[in-house]
Amino acid sequence: MVKADRRTWKTQYFTRLEQLVQEYPKALVVSVDNVGSKQMQQIRIALRGHGEILMGKNTMIRKCLRGNLEKNPNLESLLPWIRGNVGFVFTKEDLSSIKDLVLANKVKAPAKAGAIAPVDVWVPAGNTTHGPEKTSFYQALAIPTKIARGTIEILNDVHLIKKGEKVGASEATLLNMLNVSPFSYGLVLVQVYDDGAIYEPSILDISLNDLRTRFVAGVRNVAAISLQIGYPTLASVPHSLVNGLKKLIAVAAVTDITFPAAEKTKAYLANPSAFAAAAPAAAAPAAGKKEEPKKKEEPKKEEEEDDGGGFGDLFG
Repeated sequence: MVKADRRTWKTQYFTRLEQLVQEYPKALVVSVDNVGSKQMQQIRIALRGHGEILMGKNTMIRKCLRGNLEKNPNLESLLPWIRGNVGFVFTKEDLSSIKDLVLANKVKAPAKAGAIAPVDVWVPAGNTTHGPEKTSFYQALAIPTKIARGTIEILNDVHLIKKGEKVGASEATLLNMLNVSPFSYGLVLVQVYDDGAIYEPSILDISLNDLRTRFVAGVRNVAAISLQIGYPTLASVPHSLVNGLKKLIAVAAVTDITFPAAEKTKAYLANPSAFAAAAPAAAAPAAGKKEEPKKKEEPKKEEEEDDGGGFGDLFG
């Protein structure tokens, strides 16, 4: 009975994976290390209507993918990445938005002895509320402390665990004593599968503005090299035309040859004073538009009385 149920489950799994591979042209290969069932349920809810998550044993996934190579040879590029605790996020939408949904769901977790630190862990300076009896514990970890008001105070920020290092038992105990949960776990992007192409997840962080900037910089480099070696290209032709026109104007300026683009230059060389006189005339209307400075109002002089220079009250 158990074998029959297991065969049925395998058949249903192969059918499900085959349907998803045929239906969805895009997928994210994700690692699910340290992700619990409750967190996985929350991720499924967040992706509802946007994509499908499918996990499974690597041997079953490889077997199913190899069985569909005749229908879709591009699936072979996924085989080298089916290792470890991985699964798929299938979608038809923009991969960048799906990536944001996947990475947004993270859960804080305490440091466990033997785990590999995904980030650097710092212990901040300050009061710990621990009694003086814990001093030897901090000294064993080379953490500078002092006793302040009956509790241990850390003097400086301490780089306790470096990224990629294995968490020791003492470090894990200290972080738990301090009620610090330094790690955040969630789905980790391994590779991106996009209609047969497979590439690093960091490619999804490149925006359209980044592409435009890099493209324009490349066009400028091509134009500069083409102009230097005298080899015309689409990028250098506009610059070549402008440089050629400048040379023609220079020739026309010292000869009797003329053409519409050179007429203004020849007129300026013939009578520079006319252009010098035109410049102040053009600037005059602009200056006339400036508001005139407001005249300061002079303080009104007090009217003098005609009663003896203001001493009438004194002498009656």
